Amino acid sequence: MSVAETIREKLTAAFAPLKLEVVDQSHLHAGHAGARPEGETHFRVRIISEAFAGLSRVETQRAVNKALADELAGPVHALAIDARAPEEG
Repeated sequence: MSVAETIREKLTAAFAPLKLEVVDQSHLHAGHAGARPEGETHFRVRIISEAFAGLSRVETQRAVNKALADELAGPVHALAIDARAPEEG
């Protein structure tokens, strides 16, 4: 299973998102610190979930980071997160 698929599965299980986008941006970071030739090191995640209702931006970031702790400790070097409740759009 790819890192992107693992990220999708974990975020879906943790937050039952209404919308989820996982974009591998590793090609934009070739030659940078943490980049591997095979990719799957730099990701952008956009997630909309009721689970984030009432949480601050920092709390939502922490929740996503916690759900992906194993990936962040291993293959993922950088993760850009856009996490919102539905009413935030």
